[in-house]
Amino acid sequence: MYKSYGIHHCLNIVTHKENFASGVLIRAVFISKKDERLASGPGLVTRTFGIDTTFNSLEVLNNDSLWISQRDSIVKQKHLIQTTRIGISKAKNIKWRWYLKNSRSVSKRIKGDIAPKF
Repeated sequence: MYKSYGIHHCLNIVTHKENFASGVLIRAVFISKKDERLASGPGLVTRTFGIDTTFNSLEVLNNDSLWISQRDSIVKQKHLIQTTRIGISKAKNIKWRWYLKNSRSVSKRIKGDIAPKF
């Protein structure tokens, strides 16, 4: 369905101070009224939104290209799935990956977790 381009960019948001490991990788984005798989992985997120190296070091709170907005609802713990990260060689067993249980835009679900139907 989607053509592979080999190398891809990722969208990471640093959530603390400079030179301190505290980033969040945006793995998927739901886009209303679009194919739920359009931005269902890190490479598809950046390709869909045209994010490349020109976004490096961009301040999220002070720019004209990218912004994060607050949700209208609060996500409850029971709606989150916590699992291990994908494609890493160190700290494989640490559960630093989360996704919304009812999201159809997740690139890889934990074993036994079936994507919800509409």
